[in-house]
Amino acid sequence: MASQAVTAALHQIESVPVSDRPAQYTALLQQITGSSNNVAADLKAYAQALLDDSLGIVVMRPLLAAFVDAFRIVQDADSKIEVGEMVITLLQSKGAGQYEEQDTQIKHALADAFEQNEDYRRSAQTLATINLESTQKSVSADDKAKVWIRIVRCYLEEDDPTNAFSHLNKIKNILFSVQDKETKVMFQLSQARILDSQRSFLDAAQAYYGISNEPLVDSDERERFLGRAIICTVLAPAGPQRGKMLARLYKDDRASAADDYAILEKIFLNRLLTPAEIKAFSAKLDPHHLARGSDGLTVLDKAILEHNLLGASKLYNNIGFDQLGELLGIDAEKAEEFAAKMLEQGRLAGYIDQIDRFVFFEGEASGERKTGHAERIVGKELRKWDANVTGLAEEVEKVTSMIQNQYPAFYASQVVH
Repeated sequence: MASQAVTAALHQIESVPVSDRPAQYTALLQQITGSSNNVAADLKAYAQALLDDSLGIVVMRPLLAAFVDAFRIVQDADSKIEVGEMVITLLQSKGAGQYEEQDTQIKHALADAFEQNEDYRRSAQTLATINLESTQKSVSADDKAKVWIRIVRCYLEEDDPTNAFSHLNKIKNILFSVQDKETKVMFQLSQARILDSQRSFLDAAQAYYGISNEPLVDSDERERFLGRAIICTVLAPAGPQRGKMLARLYKDDRASAADDYAILEKIFLNRLLTPAEIKAFSAKLDPHHLARGSDGLTVLDKAILEHNLLGASKLYNNIGFDQLGELLGIDAEKAEEFAAKMLEQGRLAGYIDQIDRFVFFEGEASGERKTGHAERIVGKELRKWDANVTGLAEEVEKVTSMIQNQYPAFYASQVVH
């Protein structure tokens, strides 16, 4: 409730001529900001009286601008929200388009209060009501992008990548016109976080890695984003595309100082990971990295299974379903399922013999999705046999030539004429 002094002053203003009111409103606002014991309540009463007054737009705008400056200094978030929401409602009833600049500034301050209370969704919703297609003034691409970036970050704090993505798409349409480099970096970071939340880990890793090389970003932050790039790469589906990202990270001079360099190195070198290493790595992951799917496996579980399967392809020419399951720590049917999926998607080279229950590995994967079930080349096994026989014959011929050179008499005696 407003103080008696402010209530009395507002009644006094109502009784004076309209031409004298602006000066009295200004004096009262200074009194409220300078000595009021309840700034929020007094500002609320002041705004109600001011916006109910019959002052013209030209007179009202500077008075509202001064009110906005006073409104910003309110420290208590709840009080600020109460005052701000009331003023926005009053402005809408008068036609917010007439006071667009003041409406925008109040909404920014109100969003600050919501964020102070960690209510990021209401902050985003408030910012989304700002008119960025003003008819009164031209809003630059930079100003639009800054508002939308803030909305995106609020939704990400609420773990809502869907709404975040919809506002990020708005920035994409004007990004070519944005001049502020910091805003562009924030766009890249927001994009990386959304891709990470959506489990598009390979794209997220590339985005994080790009930010880790951005000179505008603080050195400590660059190291943190490099670490995020490593984590997302580890979680990405095993295959040629991830292999390229692993190589880029492994060859980066900064990677050796990263916390997860050991696991990065093992995966890059196609070495099998131990349960202890996996457990230590999982302790650093975010909740969405560890959420379980319908098959009961986490993203990390799948990533490690696929990596170990890829590692097995480097150690074996072929392996039975039972042995593969034992190697991966799952049952034979699940091992066959994982192998079949990776083979179909071109992330593993080879084929499955379901009759003999074997997986056959055939060198490096192409990364291209297969359209057939097996896509075995006709006569491939026969050609492989022919190549082995040819190789053996060539080796025998080399030995024969060496005997002829070293022991010509013996060789001559053995030759049948």
